[in-house]
Amino acid sequence: MKPLMRSITGTILAIALAATAVTAAAAADMKGKIYYLVPTLLDEFQTGSIDAITKFMGDVGYEVVALDGQNRTDLQLSQIDDVINLKPSAVILAAVDFDAAKTGIEKMRAAGIPVMIFDRQITSTPSDLTSVAGTVEIGHVAAEQITRLLTEKYGSAKGKVLQILGDPGDPYTLEIQQGFEEKMAANPDVTIITHPAMQWEATNAGSIAQDQLLTNPDIDLIFVHAAHLAVAVAAVLEAQGKKPGDVMLVSSNGAPVGLDLIRKGWEQVEVEQPMYAQAAALAMFADKVVNKEKIEPGTYDVTGLESVLTIEDWGPNIKIPGAAITKDNVDDPKFWGNLKPPSEPVKSVE
Repeated sequence: MKPLMRSITGTILAIALAATAVTAAAAADMKGKIYYLVPTLLDEFQTGSIDAITKFMGDVGYEVVALDGQNRTDLQLSQIDDVINLKPSAVILAAVDFDAAKTGIEKMRAAGIPVMIFDRQITSTPSDLTSVAGTVEIGHVAAEQITRLLTEKYGSAKGKVLQILGDPGDPYTLEIQQGFEEKMAANPDVTIITHPAMQWEATNAGSIAQDQLLTNPDIDLIFVHAAHLAVAVAAVLEAQGKKPGDVMLVSSNGAPVGLDLIRKGWEQVEVEQPMYAQAAALAMFADKVVNKEKIEPGTYDVTGLESVLTIEDWGPNIKIPGAAITKDNVDDPKFWGNLKPPSEPVKSVE
């Protein structure tokens, strides 16, 4: 990793290397500049989110500049300090560390910079807008799909499911687990074995699958909380001589690698995390956030998805629903894993 750049000059260099899709001529017509602090560029959701946020914010008149936190808390906090000095119109934050981000959010808001939270919900301190997936609801959809798959196999919902979480410090995975287990409680004949893949590491998921298939060779289905974990699990299944579908596989987040596993038969369902809509929601409310105008609670249409905005202790919070992806609809361009962002411009909420 490169040394931490603490000077403003160094930060500007990092910004230029990180990405912006706005030309100099177009930037002159923009309302202002918004910095997107992305936690890492090591997965397709994060890199895709830069493109989506840049596109949607451009629709409503803002230039976006992205900074890669390289999954390092110290680097992201340093970036926050530097961005404060640059006095942007707003900051979009997807935190590397939820606890450490609290101080950074408070410093930015104290400096008069509005803060929008993308994807990684932070409830410990107020922000100006949070756009998240309905993670509990993703768990509900996963449970419905898994119940269907087990019923198709046995005639009723029964069998053994291995659930592989992401990092247990991440509310995203804990809320998916909550929703999944709430719904699965109606199926007493289904045994659920749960283990976390620490740090969301795919190798950890692969090791869990390998160990559990040895201990529990009668596992019917493996439910992982991210598509990159599914890739490691599918590799384990193949190495053990399994054929696609011998052990069913369900994942959540809808990444391209997950959609490819569906096409190849290794995976039966992806429950999409609606990244395009989450990014679009930020743009819809950007003018209100930047101008410090009141955001009204209610139901909003976000790229065709009925989304609910509530006012929470930590500020306005919009929750976007996910959807099940199967072999029947895997090529639908509305799913972000097909990497075809909506062409229709986003419009600001009046």
